[in-house]
Formats: sequence, structure tokens, C-alpha cells
Amino acid sequence: MEVENITIQDAGIKIVGIRVRDRGMIVHYDPQDIYALPGNYVIVEADNGEEIARVVSSPRYILRVLNNKPLKKVLRIPSQEEIAKLEEHANVEKEAYSYCIGRINDRRLPMKLVNVEYTFDESKMVFYFSADSRIDFRELVKDLAYKYKARIEMRQVGIRDGARMLSGYGLCGRPLCCATFLMEFEPVSIRMARDQDMVINPVKISGMCGRLMCCIAFEHGVEDEKG
Repeated sequence: MEVENITIQDAGIKIVGIRVRDRGMIVHYDPQDIYALPGNYVIVEADNGEEIARVVSSPRYILRVLNNKPLKKVLRIPSQEEIAKLEEHANVEKEAYSYCIGRINDRRLPMKLVNVEYTFDESKMVFYFSADSRIDFRELVKDLAYKYKARIEMRQVGIRDGARMLSGYGLCGRPLCCATFLMEFEPVSIRMARDQDMVINPVKISGMCGRLMCCIAFEHGVEDEKG
């Protein structure tokens, strides 16, 4: 009896690695029939409609998607005018960050601005901030809406999430784990550091966020397993 040969291309799911805003984690998208190489810009589905992003890994096939969640799609190759928007939006975001910092200081609000994102369709600006308590930022929102004539959204984030958004490099010289592959933050304790014979020096065991480094948790017990 003949057995039909089924390749992984026939049975698998095609994915492509995408990074939005050239920072943060690589997210897998459905490339559909769009051909783009690593380094190319593409327009992808986003929570706010569409977003411009960059391909960082070549298309490949997998057997299943984590949690069986449907993949967002790569929609098209952007025009030169759409690519030019990147620099324009970066300038707007930089100016909005400075302006918002000024208004926060003027109003003496106990909050720390982390980042500003201007949506690709220019309909909304999202201001990410951290704070130790609930903040009444209604007057701040009025200031921002009057200045930028766009819908303003304030999103409070934790210290670790703030570091993930800003990205950067750890003491090891590599990009921050939280900004590259960690999907969730695991609890990290001093005991985990002691078990690994680490020097308990806050400077050496703390990440950019000021909290214990995430790698302490996911490397904990590795040596025991090897032994």
C-alpha cells in the first residue's frame, strides 16, 4: 500500500518573525502570500488597526501555535510614503514625551512617564507611565488632547514592563531578556541567587528596572538538572 508523503509545509503553519518599532519581543505573524526578507518593512495587523513593523526572521513552518491563538497577519508591503512616517512619528513621540514631562512636573503629579507611542493611523497617542498609587490625570489628558488633537490614552505599567518597553542591555552584554523572549515575569528571590553562589550585591544582581534580574529565576536549578 502506498503511503502519501506529507511535508511539514503541507501540514504545518507558516509563520514569520516580526518586531514592531524595532524593539521589544519578536512576535510570530501569518505572512500569508507576502514575500519579505529579514530587514524589510511590512504592514501588520495591530490592536489599533495597522502598524508598520520589520521582519527579523525568515518564514518557516511550525506544527502548532502556542495556546492555539490565531496569528495576526502581515497585510502588505508599505509604500515609501508609509515608511517615511516612521521618522515623522518618532519625532512627534519625542516631542510629546518632553511636553508631557513638562506638564507632569507643572501639575506635580506623582508619576513617571515611560514611553509614548503614536499610532500608525495618527488617531491616538498612548502615554505609558508608572506610579505607586492611583493618579488623577484628567487635567493632564486635557492638556495633551488640546496640544495634539488626537485621542489620548494613559496606560499604567509596572517597573518590569517599563524596562521591557525601553529595552537595553543587561550586565551580560546581551539584550534584556524581558525585551526579547520572556513572555511572563516569574517571581525572583534572593534565595535563588544564593543557591547559584552569586555575590549578593544589589548592583550586580539587579536589572535595568532595579529589581532582581529575571535570569536568576530561569537559570535557577539548571546546574542541579545537569548534575
